[in-house]
Amino acid sequence: MQKQAIILGSTGSIGCNALDVLAGLNGEWNVMGLAAGSRGRELGRQANRFRPQAVAIASAEPASELKGELSYSPEVYTGPDALLRLVDAVPFDTAVCAVVGAGGLAATLRAAELGRRIALASKEILVVAGSLLMPLARRTGATIIPVDSEHSAIFQALHAGRRSEVRKVYLTASGGPFRTWSVGAMEAITVEDALRHPTWDMGPKITIDSATMMNKALEIVEACWLFDLRPDQIEVVVHPESIIHSLVEFCDGSMIAQLGTPDMRTPIQYALTYPARQPCPSPPLDLVQIRELKFHPPDRARFPALGLGYDVARRGGTSGAVLNAANEAAVDMFREGAIAFLDIARLTEKALREHEFKESPTLDELLAADRWARQEVTRCKVC
Repeated sequence: MQKQAIILGSTGSIGCNALDVLAGLNGEWNVMGLAAGSRGRELGRQANRFRPQAVAIASAEPASELKGELSYSPEVYTGPDALLRLVDAVPFDTAVCAVVGAGGLAATLRAAELGRRIALASKEILVVAGSLLMPLARRTGATIIPVDSEHSAIFQALHAGRRSEVRKVYLTASGGPFRTWSVGAMEAITVEDALRHPTWDMGPKITIDSATMMNKALEIVEACWLFDLRPDQIEVVVHPESIIHSLVEFCDGSMIAQLGTPDMRTPIQYALTYPARQPCPSPPLDLVQIRELKFHPPDRARFPALGLGYDVARRGGTSGAVLNAANEAAVDMFREGAIAFLDIARLTEKALREHEFKESPTLDELLAADRWARQEVTRCKVC
């Protein structure tokens, strides 16, 4: 019997890779729904290939492009609640949640409410609302399997022992394109510089997050929620080759690592087929060719975003929503040329310092904190 999947964020890097993986799984999967934010024509082309029952696009303007591209007549949902309506409308076993930022929050919460498997690539959802999503999943029996390469590696390595036996988790970081740059040189970083990632092929927002190491700050918070870890159990280590995707250290000193080529199709497929493993389109790893693997401590003075991640993981409450929203707004302004590269972390830190903190927020309060942070960063522009 065919399994059924929906892809939220199908036109992004993760979404396209997820469709590539699904196409290669020998007809075992049926794509029931596809959703995107703004790329109407691309969404239409994907729909024509996979023939889902329904498609959804959040932005109203590209909706006409989507409809013009379609060669058949699926249900089409448009507008800010389009993703949520798609989740309610079609049958599915697994939702691949790959919307950049927190835009897929409501739809992901609904998938959890329905008790489905969630292949979670949108780390921002846990950063913003881990306090809501994880208890909800426990109540409904929803399964959350991480797609982030680092968290997928931890998820796999944890099978080597009991959770109570975990001493520490090591999140590996490529270090991005600026790991050897001086602070002075970093003052002049351009958008083009920031988009040149040395090892991973990702979308622009995630690539810039890697350059600031804000992605690792978000991943610290994500790991705390996913694996019920304390912040002091998580250590970030720079590993430029991006071959070891993360490690788990157990109480007896054993360290279990997951290795593989830097190709997102591997963790995507594992999230879909778990607990089974199947041949994957990712090229195999050749250790003899690699020869050496390097590790360095991160420089928190040059990459202050890391400290923000630990602060937010310790504090909880509304701070995750503010961290994520402020960073998203600042990255947008950097891409538009309105602020400098180093202002991304500065403006995010300012929003965290000045926001009205709530310890046990409701969803409405998290969304209000998100809106406030975006407005505050846009208003300030410079620290």
